[in-house]
Amino acid sequence: MTADADSTIRAAYQALFDKATARQDAFVRSPLPKIHIGMASCGIASGALKTQAAFETALAEQGVEAHIHTVGCMGHCYAEPVVVIDHPDSAFPPILYPQVTPAKARMLVDLFLEKGDPCSEHLMGATVENEKIPAVTESARFKREKRVIMNRCGRIDPEQIHEYIADGGYRGVVDALCQPPEALIDLIEAAGLLGRGGAGFPTARKWRFARAASGTDKRIVCNADEGDPGAYMDRTLLESNPHQVIEGMLIAAIAMGATRGLFYVRAEYPLAVRILTQAVEQARQNGVLGKNILGSGIDFDIDLFQGAGVFVCGEETALIRSVEGYRGTPRHRPPFPVQRGLDGRPTVINNVKTLATVAPIVENGADWFRSIGTTDSPGTAVFSVVGNVTQPGLVEVPMGVTLRELIFDICGGIPKKKKFKAVQIGGPSGGCLPADFLDTPVDFDALTRAGAMMGSGGMVVMDEDTCMVDVSRYFLEFTQKESCGKCTFCRIGTHHLLDMLRRLTRGEGREGDIEQLETLSRAIKTGSLCSLGKTAPNPVLTSLTYFRDEYEAHINEGRCPGRVCRPLIAFYIDQEKCAIGCDSCFGCCPVDAIFTTSDRKKGIDQSLCVKCGECMVVCPSVYGAVVKVSPAHLVPVIEQPPDRLTWYRRSSGRRI
Repeated sequence: MTADADSTIRAAYQALFDKATARQDAFVRSPLPKIHIGMASCGIASGALKTQAAFETALAEQGVEAHIHTVGCMGHCYAEPVVVIDHPDSAFPPILYPQVTPAKARMLVDLFLEKGDPCSEHLMGATVENEKIPAVTESARFKREKRVIMNRCGRIDPEQIHEYIADGGYRGVVDALCQPPEALIDLIEAAGLLGRGGAGFPTARKWRFARAASGTDKRIVCNADEGDPGAYMDRTLLESNPHQVIEGMLIAAIAMGATRGLFYVRAEYPLAVRILTQAVEQARQNGVLGKNILGSGIDFDIDLFQGAGVFVCGEETALIRSVEGYRGTPRHRPPFPVQRGLDGRPTVINNVKTLATVAPIVENGADWFRSIGTTDSPGTAVFSVVGNVTQPGLVEVPMGVTLRELIFDICGGIPKKKKFKAVQIGGPSGGCLPADFLDTPVDFDALTRAGAMMGSGGMVVMDEDTCMVDVSRYFLEFTQKESCGKCTFCRIGTHHLLDMLRRLTRGEGREGDIEQLETLSRAIKTGSLCSLGKTAPNPVLTSLTYFRDEYEAHINEGRCPGRVCRPLIAFYIDQEKCAIGCDSCFGCCPVDAIFTTSDRKKGIDQSLCVKCGECMVVCPSVYGAVVKVSPAHLVPVIEQPPDRLTWYRRSSGRRI
């Protein structure tokens, strides 16, 4: 790149930056209050659209002027709808409010925006350090995070490119255009960036292979086919900060010499598809995509392909066949996609999180990136932490943080004073780790040694009331349905594996089942072509390793230690704890299995009970009279009146 070309590129970007900064400064310096509302899928699902409408109505009715600013997900999904109010005329800093219902929105307009009362009992904390209100950064949920790819999520409007540019966005593209492509690859290699899609393959090596491949018409694909149960990291990034992913793809294209890019997004993500489509068009209009990018003479454009939601299409070769119009099935390698990929062209496929990490590395350098995380796994990891955890949501932490720190310190631990039992890491293909592994560092190597895997970042936390046999059945049921059917071991092996697990959860286990589960699982791992089949038995194998006693209890005793498997459990009412005259459980039973005993307490007709557990939910905690047991034959016999209908009339005085 010549000095003149370098100057042209930087001047073109500076013009964009100045324009975006002027527009953003006008918004920031406005004396009007600013109401920032999280509008990603998690916020909308929790009622953020109604919250926004309530703010708009209340502002109009009370004659208060304010800016309503929609942003992406802040990661605190447990607190949605999340709202930040910046009231310049008040003496308070910007304040974050959790779970802002329409009623709370109207209250904040009345008390805070109009009367200056910040409603301290409803806030989570200030977003900046101050002397009046504790800052949210003082809590572990905020303090322990290290945001690299989620840094702008929840701060900018994803539908306004000027907000991204004004915050320094696309500056990495300028740096990439003004240096040799080989230097870019060397930089990513020096940073040690590993693919965040699950396999952890060195990103620079993939780019280097593609650059060295013959031909000039090369492709880069962003794999956003996120299908793991409980995983929503990629979706959230595309909904909250799509331009950082686009910028990463553009830098990768410059490095490997690609002329065309493609986003492969599942159609089940309509909000992400809409926002991403809009972001690509805005990037074209501002000259950072399309022909002659920033006056550099380099052409690169991006298309968007909506996948049909097939889990196996997350595998590279299956994804390529899907885009080409064929059934999404993996193929043998070599040739690898970097040699012969989409339409026969050299193709690099990177995950959303991988591409979102590229621009920060280019802007800050390899040493900065390596200062985060561990030696072998530098940088951060983004997890969607769900299940039996107090503060579920998205968390970005440095590699090397232990599972204990992540689950208990950052996400608040297990609710309702329950005990931790296990954590499933890596989606349906990951492994279940017990409490003995809570001090395991979160990085590619440590999790693999423990029998789990980093995967794409899904993490399901389980408490003491979880059945590990049923968990294995659940995840295997998912992978068995998602098998493309190409491999005999995967197609038929997972079917037999699932049948055995279902038998165990019904109390129909047989001697030798455990050994057969192990043998079949290893055969499936060995004989399958792609990672779906090779990793599908992981939940079974790890749970057999660490929770073998639960499998033995199902087979030998007909007992479910977690009291989850319906055929192996039963509910009854402890007559000593049941309160005379309390009808809480009586009215909730959907099959009228609850009756009134001769001493005016309640009992459960086991022949009618469908074991839904509603009676246990509604029983007042002060009594705690409903008991769940396993095996079912442990239920004590509670005598019923000879004529339940007649007795009910006489004891209650009601007419039926």
